Amino acid sequence: MKKFINDAALVEEQMILGMVKAYPGHLRKLDCGNVVVRAEKKDGKVALISGGGSGHEPAHGGFVGTGMLDAAVAGAVFTSPTPDQIYEGIKAIATDAGVLMVVKNYTGDVMNFEMAAEMAQMEGITVDFVVTNDDVAVKDSLYTVGRRGVAGTVLVHKIAGALAEQGASLAEVKAVAEKVIAQVRTMGAAIEPCTVPAAGNPGFELAEDEMEVGIGIHGEPGTHREPLKTADEITDMLLEQILADIDYSGSEVAVMVNGAGATPLMELFIINNRIADVLKEKGITVYKTFVGEYMTSIEMQGFSISLLRLDDELKGLLDAPADTPAWK
Repeated sequence: MKKFINDAALVEEQMILGMVKAYPGHLRKLDCGNVVVRAEKKDGKVALISGGGSGHEPAHGGFVGTGMLDAAVAGAVFTSPTPDQIYEGIKAIATDAGVLMVVKNYTGDVMNFEMAAEMAQMEGITVDFVVTNDDVAVKDSLYTVGRRGVAGTVLVHKIAGALAEQGASLAEVKAVAEKVIAQVRTMGAAIEPCTVPAAGNPGFELAEDEMEVGIGIHGEPGTHREPLKTADEITDMLLEQILADIDYSGSEVAVMVNGAGATPLMELFIINNRIADVLKEKGITVYKTFVGEYMTSIEMQGFSISLLRLDDELKGLLDAPADTPAWK
């Protein structure tokens, strides 16, 4: 294993410290672990908190700032943060308007965020939550009951964060988050796995002529393995699964082509070229496209496609200003 690290046991802490030092105008680190909050707390609005294991950068700390999250909690690589960490994050950002937790559907995340919410509620803090589950590839995996929450979660952060910034109530912010969850779907593939620093070995192995279809974001294998295909063929296969899950015909959509950490932008744009052509052929209008790294898997060489069906409300919130390290 070759990585630019100092000590596998210090990866998460040193990463968070480096992130805060890079963006002091946006982020502040709490003393209680790897929790980042807005540099300047904004009172009077619903506060949003999200998080999960490290290794998904820029998620989740990169989305803390105006118009998105108020706090992000980072556990060890691919490991849920502890309830105590999450609880400290909630306390740091809580306002009279309440706190909304955006949780990806992984058993550890759901359990620990719920425990943290109970701790906060005992302190008189109003807390509610939503669970993202946009992955169409896998249901009831080793990590989940139901579908996994993957890159589409970032669009929940953006849209719910925009409405919260405008002063909406906790019920309204939760409702729009659930609206996004109901309308967003994601699927991915990989041609090279990633290596967790503490493990020192890849999560799985692929031959030179193989690809893994339906990958998650924790270095876990997908639904199946098959011979490597062209970018267009892989894109068609993933889109077929996504479009079979929601009828997007006649709709306007946001497209997110998300790199898994080691996929060049050159390749992501080749993939988007095909996505745009296929959606046009099917009468689906692309309103906005995002291409880049939003929710990675350390250095996995892979990508995912997310489609979000839009209406006027969601378009307005997607377009609303945001100022975070990873979303401008």
